[in-house]
Amino acid sequence: MATSTTIPEQKRVGMVSLGCPKALVDSERILTKLRADGYAMSPDYEGADVVLVNTCGFLDSAKEESLEAIGEAIAENGRVIVTGCMGDEAELIRARFPQVLAITGAHQYEDVVEAVHEAAPPSQGPFIDLVPQPSDDMVKLTPRHYSYLKISEGCNHSCAFCIIPDLRGKLASRRVDAVLREAEKLVAAGTKELLVISQDTSAYGVDTRHEERMWKGHPVRAHMTDLARELGQLRTAEGDTPWVRLHYVYPYPHVDAVIPLMAEGLITPYLDIPFQHASPKVLKAMKRPANEAKVLERLKTWRAICPDIAIRSSFVVGFPGETEEDFQYLLDWLEEAQLDRVGAFRFEPVEGAQANALPDPVSEEVKEERFARVMEVTERISAAKLAAKVGKVIPVIVDEVGEPDEDGDIGATARSQADAPEIDGAVYLRNVAATLKAGDFIDIEVEEADAHDLYGVPALK
Repeated sequence: MATSTTIPEQKRVGMVSLGCPKALVDSERILTKLRADGYAMSPDYEGADVVLVNTCGFLDSAKEESLEAIGEAIAENGRVIVTGCMGDEAELIRARFPQVLAITGAHQYEDVVEAVHEAAPPSQGPFIDLVPQPSDDMVKLTPRHYSYLKISEGCNHSCAFCIIPDLRGKLASRRVDAVLREAEKLVAAGTKELLVISQDTSAYGVDTRHEERMWKGHPVRAHMTDLARELGQLRTAEGDTPWVRLHYVYPYPHVDAVIPLMAEGLITPYLDIPFQHASPKVLKAMKRPANEAKVLERLKTWRAICPDIAIRSSFVVGFPGETEEDFQYLLDWLEEAQLDRVGAFRFEPVEGAQANALPDPVSEEVKEERFARVMEVTERISAAKLAAKVGKVIPVIVDEVGEPDEDGDIGATARSQADAPEIDGAVYLRNVAATLKAGDFIDIEVEEADAHDLYGVPALK
């Protein structure tokens, strides 16, 4: 008499990922390894055998958000493992949530996986073990058409307001051939836009003395310019050049060599540069690297080489010791720099940061007032720059296509080359084709603009 064998049900893991895109990449790597070990992913708390919370510990407000997420996971599920940047504060976490099963630090992939194995042992048996493990099949937490490409961990700087070197260690660059291999696989799997991220993209390879590796029959250095040049050779299945967007680029001199690649159409004409301030006195107090007086001249040179280049940056207002004169210097600098995309943050003390000990703290009222003023200036600049695009035809990448309305018109949300996902603006389209799908590149005519977004219609061919 034949007997049947019941294959054990896969254990399921839930994930809450907080913080920056670099943490999101960590979450993807953890889930990829767990799936290779036989785990399934759970979209909710109820169906999970264990929940991972990947925390952010950069600011006190981010820490509180992480603690709230841990509390919610415990309340909804009860079996929680904590990882990420806040993992270094295990005592704080356990004081509030003693029932947490395990706590690990940032990018400690093996420790996280081991903790999951202990909390919910994988249910692989002799039948499941026969199934090839999808070690090369990356779990993605972003839409299929764009992917983050992390090229290094850690940072060698000691900025006064930052504790990232304490959380993530010194700069540790990935092998350039490994980065290019991952990029090639992502594009082959449908990625149309690669977002290059690290703590300091310009410093890529400094720790390895820009060691060379063979790639496609020729040597390539672990260097930002070499990496950008090689990424510009990738092609999608349709034969298009994928967008390659460079984030967290400090304005070192060798960044100049990347601008011609943008002019040639090999790299997306976009640079995310964390200027943080403009006043020489404040920058010195911040211990910021690459503090060059000629940055404004270089911006003019870049725009002469590549007129379509978009520069995004972020600035801190209310840093200890920042005077009204310093702040006005920043406003005047922004008027001259005419940056395309700007974010601003009120200074917030971070436990363990050197800036906490600086004299002359700025009051919360003054921080708010300066924040409002800097946003007014940057929104005005942004509105003028976007208004100048009205009537022009520009390329966009489609993020989402809507359903037909009562008149049969279909709308879509897209982004221009000046818009990184999640942090910049959008392009809202009307009257798009029913065949349009997320990830498509199309040319559109800009019809309207506001301070942040564009509105348009597919261009006539």
